[in-house]
Amino acid sequence: MSDLPRNEVQNLREEIRRHNRLYYVESAPEITDREFDQLLKRLEALEKEFPELDSPDSPTHKVGGGPIEGFETVPHRLPMLSIDNVFSIEGVREFDQRVRKLLDVEEVNYSVEYKIDGVALALVYENGRLVRGVTRGDGQRGDDITHNAMTIGGVPLKLDTDHPPALLEVRGEAYIANSDFVELNKTQDSLGREAFKNPRNTTSGALKQLDPKQCAARRVRFFAHGVGAFDGVQFSDHQDYLSHLRNWGIPTTPQVQSRQGIDAALEHCQTMMENLHELDFEIDGLVIKVSPFADRELLGNTSKSPRWLIAYKWERYEATTQIERIEIQVGKTGTLSPVAHLKPVEIAGTTVSRSSLHNRDELERLGVMIGDHVVVEKAGKIIPHVVRVEEHLRTGDEIAFVFPESCPVCNSPVMQDEGGVYIRCVNPACPAQLRESLRYYASRQAMDIDGMGIKVIEQLLDAGLVEGYADLYKLRERREQLLNLDRFGEKSVDKLLDAIDASKDRPLWRLLTGLNIRHVGRNNSRVLENRFGTIDAIRSQTEESLAEVHEIGPVIAQSVHQFFHSDFGLDIIEQLRECGLNFGTEVKESDLQNSAEAPLLDGKTFVVTGTLEHHTRDEIHELIRQHGGKASSSVSKKTSALIAGEQAGNKLEKAQSLGVEIISEVDFLKSIGKSP
Repeated sequence: MSDLPRNEVQNLREEIRRHNRLYYVESAPEITDREFDQLLKRLEALEKEFPELDSPDSPTHKVGGGPIEGFETVPHRLPMLSIDNVFSIEGVREFDQRVRKLLDVEEVNYSVEYKIDGVALALVYENGRLVRGVTRGDGQRGDDITHNAMTIGGVPLKLDTDHPPALLEVRGEAYIANSDFVELNKTQDSLGREAFKNPRNTTSGALKQLDPKQCAARRVRFFAHGVGAFDGVQFSDHQDYLSHLRNWGIPTTPQVQSRQGIDAALEHCQTMMENLHELDFEIDGLVIKVSPFADRELLGNTSKSPRWLIAYKWERYEATTQIERIEIQVGKTGTLSPVAHLKPVEIAGTTVSRSSLHNRDELERLGVMIGDHVVVEKAGKIIPHVVRVEEHLRTGDEIAFVFPESCPVCNSPVMQDEGGVYIRCVNPACPAQLRESLRYYASRQAMDIDGMGIKVIEQLLDAGLVEGYADLYKLRERREQLLNLDRFGEKSVDKLLDAIDASKDRPLWRLLTGLNIRHVGRNNSRVLENRFGTIDAIRSQTEESLAEVHEIGPVIAQSVHQFFHSDFGLDIIEQLRECGLNFGTEVKESDLQNSAEAPLLDGKTFVVTGTLEHHTRDEIHELIRQHGGKASSSVSKKTSALIAGEQAGNKLEKAQSLGVEIISEVDFLKSIGKSP
């Protein structure tokens, strides 16, 4: 035999493995499924023609070998323990307190990841080759399903490295993607068979098949998230471990990020929950893990579960209903968001009749049509979202939704973000944008104008009393017209006008937040105020000087610079200047130098408790941050001081028991040179 077949076989295997990696690990396929199948069929033909070239780790073995007679139960090298669950933020914080107490530290580095609603599976590699796949079983022993594990999408039969570890046990979840589940049920329907009920049960059934070809037909995939026994390699922390796996060609749970401290971890949890609609797989919570492996070793396990991780779960409820129509909503930054109006259905005790479809890409990914039957999920307090379309229930009467090419409110042109998914109305004076912008401007996140909710804003707009932010500050001149509006009595009008007047003195960062500049939220607004002091100083900066500021960067800098140099932005600023709003206080260069050299509260951690007299807790937290300190939510022996107001409770008792300094609100204000 010449070297030609041998070389072609080797090249085909490398090419197929590369495409598998692009598809499952990097989510960046370069070829179609049909083109991939053609490569695989060519390799199968060569291996059949030249049996001596076959290899146990060839990609052709992922399509499944012969059926087995039954399952063998085998022991795990290390027990596959269960995970303790909590169902509230308070439960997560209690977990954090236990961890910090055991490690005797002020803060812990946590990794946060999605908890895949699949079937737990351990994959064992010896010298880089997959030798065994085992279900969790009772945690001590599980079923050997190696014949099926070899067919799972994304599971490499051979690690992509020339220097594999002697032993590596990868733990994770077998699952079926929602998009694949839709296709499976379409196939079931075409064959006259009963539809599968849900992805998780279908995955479990696939792994129990004695014939691996049956498992392969169910399109099972795998995400790695944990580690069992290993030898010949070391990992510093969770991110390092996942990075190794991805480099070796093993798909890992997506969007895993590390955060320092439980407050930052919980903030990221919220972000992940808001992004659930982007996922093509089902989850039933989040997992918060101590990231450093050395800390995990110190924490150890109980008899049932590790002490270094917790599952932050929520009850999942879902129902099938029908889309009656789809409409476009225009947001405060001009984003056009499709919203599905559903045939009302009860989920978890509440009636659901609407669900956002978020953007055009999401609408196309789901393949939604008007009249479709869809599965809608409500997880805990999270807004309901469409999980998948039940395409096998289509009758042919469904109508495709055409995304508009102009704004449905003002008929202005729309434009897609460069490199993004959102499509926006380009008219800054669009009535829909104005309504949402005013609502955000008045919200607690921004100017905090008490009593100015969406109903009030809509009345002001309908009456022609407000056409922009500055018009809010001219309403006192139109008091009589306000009294003519529905449900506006003298007391409510005067209360609203007083709240609007009070907002003139809000700190500059609140005004910057309320101006609705793209990419600029509360944190970035604080950074800009602390660095430049006044609106005029911010406006005088170049894009380059803005981008040099820590936490700003080029994207935010470009957005800020564009706003302050656009006719629209300049007009808003000058109108608000005439209304007498707080435009900040000049920052002297000497103050910046002193601040950079030694912030007043640098290295100090404060906890605030009880009822304060002069400020809200958020305001005190802001002052702590402004002066270089850190605001924490829990007392430890490393807390610098407890700022205690009236009716201080457990935190005061704990501070006293630990010998932590206790100061009043007034004492704290004096320490940073401020009067109450």
